[in-house]
Formats: sequence, structure tokens, C-alpha cells
Amino acid sequence: MKSQQPRLIVYCSLFPSSVQPNAGVFIRERLFKVGQHCPIVVVSPVPWFPFQQLLRRFKPGFRPQPPRYENQQGVNVYFPRFFSVPGFLKNLDGFFMALGSLLTLYKLKKSFTFNIIDAHFAYPDGYAATLLGKWFKVPVTITLRGTEVPLSKMPGRKRRLLEALANATKIFSVADSLKRHVVSLGAQNDKIEVIGNGVDTDKFHPVDRHKARERFALPENAKVLISVGGLVDRKGYHRVIEVLPALLNEFPDLIYIIVGGASPEGNNRPFLEQQAASLNVSEHVRFLGPLPSDELKYPLSAADVFVLATANEGWANVFLEAMACGLPVVTTDVGGNKEVVNDESLGEIVSFGDPTELQEALSKALNKNWNKDKIIDYAKQNAWQTRVDRLVTIFQRVIEDKQ
Repeated sequence: MKSQQPRLIVYCSLFPSSVQPNAGVFIRERLFKVGQHCPIVVVSPVPWFPFQQLLRRFKPGFRPQPPRYENQQGVNVYFPRFFSVPGFLKNLDGFFMALGSLLTLYKLKKSFTFNIIDAHFAYPDGYAATLLGKWFKVPVTITLRGTEVPLSKMPGRKRRLLEALANATKIFSVADSLKRHVVSLGAQNDKIEVIGNGVDTDKFHPVDRHKARERFALPENAKVLISVGGLVDRKGYHRVIEVLPALLNEFPDLIYIIVGGASPEGNNRPFLEQQAASLNVSEHVRFLGPLPSDELKYPLSAADVFVLATANEGWANVFLEAMACGLPVVTTDVGGNKEVVNDESLGEIVSFGDPTELQEALSKALNKNWNKDKIIDYAKQNAWQTRVDRLVTIFQRVIEDKQ
């Protein structure tokens, strides 16, 4: 019997749209490259609540609603709604997500004849996907991306998370630390394959430093730190701002650039601006807002050191993106960070929540003469194609085992 080609439903609630163009870009990056080898359709469930328009009077950016269908780079992307009460009944989100996607998948089963549902995040997406896989009799793969760590501390969601992993045919983990975490919770070790994120070195590469600094009106001789990501507490921008007064004693012209905007997790820019003002460092902190991924190489090339004092990560794609532009990385010893920044020639790993250690690491990084070519070569070794080849091979194996 001739093997079928994998035909994937990519199932993920965190996916870019016309109303949230920077949400889940790292997921689209990976899956659209998989889509160059086998057909894919994206289903990205969107939370909905009857009175959410009323809530937007108090929170204008609350749950932006994309159109129900978009075509992105030739790929069909569907945004079905599912019932989700803000702050309540979160243990039921997985079930309602599956229910809300049922009609969309029923239509796609006729027009696209998918044979794998490839979900991202174990809960609620992975849980919903395993229900849909059962209803449509197709295998399900789940990619662990880091949210599984905080969710496992909530008994109801931990139970559903583990149920999803038990019912999945194959599990991908973006970091070995994340695999070890879910195995310690009871997930099946030999079902999990570690495949880290990659980097698009055609998109991320150094550009002329002088021109990059001119673009953002940065002084030519100033030391520049940069962070990139959604403006949420987890990313730890406030921890960097906290140590700026001490760093400014050593580097009086230091500038800290923050690239990013509101995300589904929230927006703490007002808090960060207030913190910078209270520490009298506002003129040294610059918020560039969100930028399209193909423009990130400019602020990255203008900087000296990339920093992310994050509380939780799976495998932070942005580290490789910064390295592809020649930047060393200073980050915290959480999640898979040490797996990405795995050598002292690439940056510094510091203990989470230790401001003195963070300040000293940043000082050391700003003073050090880094071998940028070595950093860029490391990023090139982690280009997307090697990851994608492994993924496509495994998807093919899942199909063959099902036949």
C-alpha cells in the first residue's frame, strides 16, 4: 500500500491574525515551513463571551476578534469562536474549544481530508485536539511550549493536560527541561520527542550598525541593551529597569530598548513607564512598540546585548533571532533557556529573581569583547530546516503507523 501524505490541521489558539499580527509568530514560522513539505490548514479557536463587548468599555483591547477566515501566505486560516467566560470555568475551556471547532473541522474533513491534528500547547488546545481526534478518528500530535509548567500547578488543568498527553499519538517538546517536567507529572517518556524552535537566518542577520542606530536615533557610542516580546510581567522587563540605576553609574549613556506591545496575556507598559519614572531612568528606556518580524533585525543590530529576565520559557525563539544578528544573550535560568544559551561564548545565564547577579552579568556582557561571528554561526546551526525535516519525517511515520 502506498503511504499517504500527511495533511495537517494546525490547531492553535495563539496564531497571528489581522487584529493581532504578532501573536504566535514563532508558531506560524515553524508550521508554514512544514507546509512547504505537506498540505496544512490552520484552525485557531478564538475565545468568545456574550458580554465581552461590554467589557471592552473598560478594557479596550480585550479579546480582539479576527475575521472568521484569512488567507495568510497562501494558507487557509480559520478562526472559529468558542465559549469562554473571562476568569471562570477555565477547566472547561478545552471542551468548549473542541465544541466550537467541531463544525469547522467537519467541513474541512470533506474539503481538505486531513489525517493529523497538530496541536500547540497541551491545554486547552491539546486537550481540545484530542477530543476532536477521537471524534474524527485521526491521530493527534501536541507540541509543549512552556505553559505546561504554570498550568501543572492548577489541579483541574493539570488533570486535563495529562489526559491530553496520554491521548496524543506523539508529543513534541521545544526543550528537554519541559519534557522532563511533564514526565515527572506522569507523561509517557518514550512518546515525547525534543525538537527545539529554529531561526530564519534569511530574515534575521546583522545590518549596518551605524545605519541601524540612525534609524532609532541612538547615540553612536552609547551602550544599548534590548529586549523583545509581549509587554507582560512574565518577560521581566521590570527586572532590567530595576538594575538600570546601578548600571548607569558605570555606563552613563546606557539605553534600554524594549520592542513589543500588548499580548493576549496583557499589557504592562503603563507600569513599566511608571517604574522608569520613579527610578529617574525614563530618558534611558525606549519603548519601540511592536514591530513586524522582518524589521526586528534593525533594533537587534543597533544593540550590544540582548536581555530577557523572564520567569518562564519553553524555548525562546527570540534568543536565536538575537544571536543571528550577532548579539550575546543574558537571561535567567528558567525553562529551556540554558539549552539555548548553552555556552559562555553565547551569553550569560543568571539565577531568577537575583537583581545583583543580573546587574553584574549585564555589566560583564557590556564590557566583554564578544566573538560575533561565533554567535552568528551558532544561530545558523539552529536554522529551521533541520527541525522541519525531523517534524515532517515524524508526521509521515504517524500516518504510516495509522494505516
